[in-house]
Parts: sequence; structure tokens; C-alpha cells
Amino acid sequence: MQIFKVISALMDYPQEGVAKHEEELHQIIQCNPTLSSDSKQAMSQFLAQQCALDLLDWQSDYDALFERGRNLSLLLFEHVHGESRDRGQAMVDLIAQYKEADLSLDKNELPDYIPLFLEFLSTQDLAGAKAWLMDVSHILAVLATRLEERDSGYASLFNALLEISQADVDRAEIREAVAKEEADYTNEAIDKVWEDEAISFGGNATDGGSCPSSASDGKPSAKQSRSDEMQVNIMMPPQSSAPLATNSQS
Repeated sequence: MQIFKVISALMDYPQEGVAKHEEELHQIIQCNPTLSSDSKQAMSQFLAQQCALDLLDWQSDYDALFERGRNLSLLLFEHVHGESRDRGQAMVDLIAQYKEADLSLDKNELPDYIPLFLEFLSTQDLAGAKAWLMDVSHILAVLATRLEERDSGYASLFNALLEISQADVDRAEIREAVAKEEADYTNEAIDKVWEDEAISFGGNATDGGSCPSSASDGKPSAKQSRSDEMQVNIMMPPQSSAPLATNSQS
């Protein structure tokens, strides 16, 4: 489904190609039969607004939104498994699904990066794509709500995915929970994270072992690199909603 490619392109780190193909992207959005007129309007408005920006300004806005704090991480499994060993196995299982769909990954790409996950969904039929989206619907809803709290048009992309999934998610409950969250993108909050990481790594700041690694963790773009992935304080779905299933949606 082309709509997943469009959402992936808009959600990924801003590139010149998006503005060059703006009209084509608008047409794909407007012709999609699974989206409501409200969703189409919201996505088209977001596309037009972003393409009207200077590319450097768009990239700067993107960095400020997705590269400060962890609550808006575009890594699915960060919201599910945090630093647990289960995350590694989930990565392996998802890569296997990608291989079955003939979707190849670069060596620096993480499979749970949402724009890449959407590329995978574009290879599936509608029923299969909806099943995958339902598995992560709670995460998508939380991200959409957090973006709405930040008055970001990126929320329209996540809301569109939720609409396609037709998942039954209690948005009122999620909004209530998100409203109580502390901002994790302020300078004070970021400094606190670094302080906590220094303590958790142990030793003094001068011993070389207390600072998080600055090496890329393998996301599709350098700008998407976050060195030490921390578990996001996220409200998990009801018990009936499992993390990404990897054995039934291929």
C-alpha cells in the first residue's frame, strides 16, 4: 500500500525528495480509500506546511521534536522492551519477517525504526498490514497523543495509522495519562537523564566508564542516532494487546 510509503517518508528525517514529489504525495493521500476525509485533510495540510519550510528549518524542527528526550522515540521496541534481553530477540524476529518480504536492511538500520517498519507494511496486503498495526496500536496512540500535546502536525501521521488499523484504543485514558507526564525534552530533564546515567554506569565521570556511548546505534539516518536507548515511561496496553507478534502476520 502506497500510503505506508508516504507516511514513512514524512516520518523519516526530512530529505529534499519529499518536497520534490509533494504533488504526487498529495494525490496518494487523497486517493487512499482507507482514510477519512478528516485524516486526508490533516495529512495534506501537514505535508504542505512542511514542504513550504526551508529544508534546514524542517530538519531543525525534526531534531527538536524527536531527538530531545525519549518519549517520542521512533523505535517501537524501546517502548515495549526497554533495555531487556527480550528486545534483542524481538529485533531478530522482526528482521526475519523483513527477509520474508524481501526487504533488505542496511547494516546501520534498526528494524523497529517506525519509518522502516512502515516500508515493510507497504509490502503487505491490507489485512496483514492492519494486523501488524493493531499489535502496536497502543504505542501509536500514545505517540500521537504526545505529539498533539506538543501541537505537532506529525500527530496526523500516527492518527492515520490508527485509523487504518481500526484498533479499539481508549484515547481518553491515554490523553489523561499523557497529560500527567513530565516533559522529557527540556534542558533540565535532559541534564537529569545524563546525571542518572552517569550514576547507573558507576564510578567517577573521569574513569571513562560512566558516560554513555556516543556511537550510532544503527538507525537509518545519522540524525536518528540515540546512543543509549532507555525505557520510555509509557502506559502499556491492556493484557490482550501483545508486543509486535512475529509469527502470525507474515
